[in-house]
Amino acid sequence: MHVAEHGSVMNVTVQRGSADTPTRTETFDVPAYDNQTVLDVVSWIQQNADPTLTYRFACRVGMCGSCAMMVNGVPRWTCRTHVSKVLDGNKINIAPLRNLPVIKDLAADMDPFFDKWVAAEGKHHPTRTREEEIAPVDPQAEERQAASAGIECINCSICYSACDTVTGNPDYLGPAALQRAWTLYNDAKDADRDAILDAVSGKGGCHNCHSMGSCTAYCPNELDPLSAIAGLKRATTRRFFGRRG
Repeated sequence: MHVAEHGSVMNVTVQRGSADTPTRTETFDVPAYDNQTVLDVVSWIQQNADPTLTYRFACRVGMCGSCAMMVNGVPRWTCRTHVSKVLDGNKINIAPLRNLPVIKDLAADMDPFFDKWVAAEGKHHPTRTREEEIAPVDPQAEERQAASAGIECINCSICYSACDTVTGNPDYLGPAALQRAWTLYNDAKDADRDAILDAVSGKGGCHNCHSMGSCTAYCPNELDPLSAIAGLKRATTRRFFGRRG
């Protein structure tokens, strides 16, 4: 156990290890103070107790999502999670995001997450070249509203980590990738709806979703991937029966 020098302390258990070393936990006594975030706790450990602790962060203000970790078993942005909201007695457990490989300690490997984002046809298919005039889009149009509903996703992978379907089915594209597909499907400036529906209706696609809703429940930006996935299910089903007819 690593012990803080003085004052009120909390007992923080951190998962350690990497792809090449066994997983273990270490416990640190960390000074407690007002308005302290979980990211503050992790930073204190790295700066004062063990400089080898590996983790990821950038903005510290809830804009980038890179500091996401498991806190007491729940995926959270650590920069926006106050210790007072998650302290269990005087204990906190911190681990890397689940459903992703671990690079080292609290830093998860995001490659599988973004590979699925690409596999879900998450790229924009432009209808015009950069030399052409920009096409106007009515912001009140129903499709634009559907596209805008998910546009604030910052790919933090909280929803992916919260999803039990991803845990049980590694082929499942996951809520973030499918929400991105739904956003593009409703974008009037995207030229290839069929490519999107092809991507999300195959193995690991939207119909693998069990509609448990963890993605929506835990999204820090209060987005609704579950509804986006339901929209893809409807769209792929309509196309299927339309082709048969």
